[in-house]
Amino acid sequence: MHVAHLTLHDFRSYADIDVALEPGATAFIGRNGQGKTNLVEAIDYLSRLSSHRVATDAPLVRAGADQAIVRASVVKEGRTALLEVELNPGRANRARINRSPLPRPREIIGLVRTVVFSPDDLTLVKGDPSDRRKLLDDLLVLRAPRLAGVRSDYDRILRQRNSLLKTAGIARGSSRDAAMSTLEIWDDNLARVGAEILGARLQLVEDLRPYLGKAYEAVARGAKRDDADLEYKASIELGDDLQQALLDAIATKRKDELDRGISLVGPHRDELLLTLGTGSGPDDLRLPVKGYASHGESWSFALALRLASYDLLRADGDDPILVLDDVFAELDAERRSQLAELVAGAEQVLVTAAVAADVPASLQGVRYLVADGAVTRDD
Repeated sequence: MHVAHLTLHDFRSYADIDVALEPGATAFIGRNGQGKTNLVEAIDYLSRLSSHRVATDAPLVRAGADQAIVRASVVKEGRTALLEVELNPGRANRARINRSPLPRPREIIGLVRTVVFSPDDLTLVKGDPSDRRKLLDDLLVLRAPRLAGVRSDYDRILRQRNSLLKTAGIARGSSRDAAMSTLEIWDDNLARVGAEILGARLQLVEDLRPYLGKAYEAVARGAKRDDADLEYKASIELGDDLQQALLDAIATKRKDELDRGISLVGPHRDELLLTLGTGSGPDDLRLPVKGYASHGESWSFALALRLASYDLLRADGDDPILVLDDVFAELDAERRSQLAELVAGAEQVLVTAAVAADVPASLQGVRYLVADGAVTRDD
């Protein structure tokens, strides 16, 4: 899979831009603030309908414009499809395939699959649990796009249930009875949809684990394959019936939820625990990466998570597009070479860098210079 052509209209800093792309490595070189990351961000947006840089769509629309358009020609197994997303902040977005509108924008998710490495990846290790949950959910959706709808349903149920918990917590008499009766319906909804997300995450962690060990061994000096590990820490006691386990936990937490007015049980409260071994013996400890790992170990673990995600998607039968966004400036020469060697075989690698010398020779490929709103091929 690769993107053969990218067109942007009022996206970020670009009023209008057209860029022809090729398989293999392409490097976008330009000083900070010139718009090189905006180009790869647009391709990543087509993949997931979200940005790896911001949480909402509004910043993606050029200042003064009402909407933005991202359009790309995507080649997969010799066939070309034209994908387009129209971003309308405050209104519904729209998506098209080969100029034909889709009933829901999320139906475009997964037609392009990307894995993005960026300096912000350190938050996967050092950030909040929500950063690690997002890593899992983004990967889930790329593997099974229908789960985008399940995630959307869960978010909607959670908002409704939290609102009802606030109401029930302060209501009295018949109003409280009515609220509690309605709350039971939303308990069932949260448990039903939450169980599907929880089950999918648990399976994903098991699938990802061997790829993580292999990737960490490749990027960390002197590391062994079993040094890096990950474990899913659910907010409930797991059992064979995840839906019933969620309902049981909800019943146990009922008073606390009413007192606080928020849902205390469910996938939105779970954590992905990242650990490193401390030695080679059978009794050696495993310590959380967050709080114990050095800066270098944390960087290596973050890179390994992205490489493992790429390898897992590739094992599903389709090469994702790799985006290396300003990561080489953060790495020493040895790690640059290691990373370049690991990803050089990808069908398409898109690299951004402020300085051309930061990009390893094996990933120079086609080079574009980005400056003053223009993207110029450097032959």
